[in-house]
Amino acid sequence: MFSELLTGAGFQAAIDLASLPVRPEAFTIPAFDLAGSTWGPFALRWYSLAYIGAIAGGWFLLTRMIRRPGAPVTERQLDDFITWVTLGVIGGGRIGYVLFYNPDKYLADPVQILRLWDGGMSFHGGCFGVIAACIVHGWAAGYSGLRLLDHVATVSPLGLGLGRLANFVNGELWGRPTGSDWGVIFPDAGPEPRHPSQLYEAGLEGGVLLIILTILFWFTPARLRPGLLAGVFGAGYGVSRFVVEYFREPDRQLGILTSGLTMGQTLTLPLILAGLLLIVVALVRKPVAA
Repeated sequence: MFSELLTGAGFQAAIDLASLPVRPEAFTIPAFDLAGSTWGPFALRWYSLAYIGAIAGGWFLLTRMIRRPGAPVTERQLDDFITWVTLGVIGGGRIGYVLFYNPDKYLADPVQILRLWDGGMSFHGGCFGVIAACIVHGWAAGYSGLRLLDHVATVSPLGLGLGRLANFVNGELWGRPTGSDWGVIFPDAGPEPRHPSQLYEAGLEGGVLLIILTILFWFTPARLRPGLLAGVFGAGYGVSRFVVEYFREPDRQLGILTSGLTMGQTLTLPLILAGLLLIVVALVRKPVAA
């Protein structure tokens, strides 16, 4: 029933359900392929669609946000910035994954670093890429990169939510076993029902954080305090990710670190601290004029 509800126009379920010992209370997620998604050597993937949707949706929201009084950039500057931030997200995300999660593999064959279609992106690397794009472009164009970062942070949960939904549909980055008959059986994760941790992250990092930041931007003077919205995003994402990591299967090549934390949790701690610091500084400093 679950697979029938999810299949429809544009989707094709490609899994032999009979090959997995489905438990009474567990859902089995099919492997979905995009109909007509291959053109010669090129293939469209769910994660690619998530990136495209995040960039297009973020640009759409930002064009409306900068129409408010006191915006840090013009529409022309924003259009130019979109190219910078796209490179920052993709380049930073890839470099972060290579350095933090699988350095031995890519040092042995550096050419694989360029094979983005094989997967392997890090949010923390992408986050640093976005920060660098805001600062460098702001310096080059003569506006406050920190204030633009506030705007970008406000719409970033949209991309996080779409990315985690893509992870779920792809049946990747799954959760730890639930230890009961409840859970989701992922095709490549064995017969055990697991936590749909991708959906936990989509709900917290995507939905909840997007609502909070949207309310702060549109209904409070938070946008006039440089660094405040970026700080809320950093701390909010960090706490959400840290908690969900207890339900997410650690990366196979890393496992649980000697500290007792996962790599995701370890990389998140500085983000939480930086977010809290930005919040404090933003509240202490005098707000800018609208």
